Amino acid sequence: MTRIISSLSEISGSYDALFCDLWGCLHNGVAPFPEAVAALQGFRATGGKVVLLTNAPRPARYVAQSLARMGVPEEAWDVIVSSGDAAQDAMFAGAVGRRVWHLGPEKDEGFFTEVPPEWQGQADVARVSFDEAEGIVCTGPFDEMNEVPEDYRARFLLAKTRGLPMLCANPDIVVDMGETRIYCAGALAALYEEMGGEALFFGKPHPPIYEMARRRLVALGLSDEPRILAIGDGINTDVAGGAGEGIDVLFVTGGLAADQFGPDHRNPDAELLATWLAARQQDPAYTIGLLR
Repeated sequence: MTRIISSLSEISGSYDALFCDLWGCLHNGVAPFPEAVAALQGFRATGGKVVLLTNAPRPARYVAQSLARMGVPEEAWDVIVSSGDAAQDAMFAGAVGRRVWHLGPEKDEGFFTEVPPEWQGQADVARVSFDEAEGIVCTGPFDEMNEVPEDYRARFLLAKTRGLPMLCANPDIVVDMGETRIYCAGALAALYEEMGGEALFFGKPHPPIYEMARRRLVALGLSDEPRILAIGDGINTDVAGGAGEGIDVLFVTGGLAADQFGPDHRNPDAELLATWLAARQQDPAYTIGLLR
């Protein structure tokens, strides 16, 4: 049964590194959570390494810029690994063909223009119109503040008929932008699969993003088998992904599912938590209301 804790420091001494989610744990899409920032800084002060492991569909450099604009200090983390990084690697390897149609907002332009060093000079993937495409690269809705997956059903029906595979750069279904809940690429890919289309995933809970994160830890000087704690508020991404990788997980209840565990978001109700986790067949090692 999961152990409810009140602060990261209660357990942090048992781990060499953290795989920490962003939305719902470190920030709300608009501003950082000061207690979460302090918790990560405190972990690093003891010699631990912090990997910000996010399903953001953009390369890490753009995620870092976004964090800086929000006021998240660089002292809170060592390296960022994004779903965009893992999915981009697959795209340049030709996972959905060499002529792709981009479904996503303009802010994800860097997914195509920021070519990783290992693909410099050989990244021959071209963005084309839907009619010319061999595959789809989905980073989210075109208008994430207003559109829903059903808005794309007609286009997806045609794509499925043509046999176009979809590369999903962000497996998240929804995130909270401040007080507004918006759909992510994962919701679009789920609809496409439901309609019979083929979707490929590279962020949490799927292995490629964890493999990339482990390589980054080795590059930071840790051993091949560091003691890792995953932190996140997504039961189907952070918690399921950590379980699949054999990593202990700290589940943050005050994020996406905050309304499920009683009125005090800082202190989840133990009975409600146990029932909710059992219904989803998940048992994270630890649970905390808010990362602090």
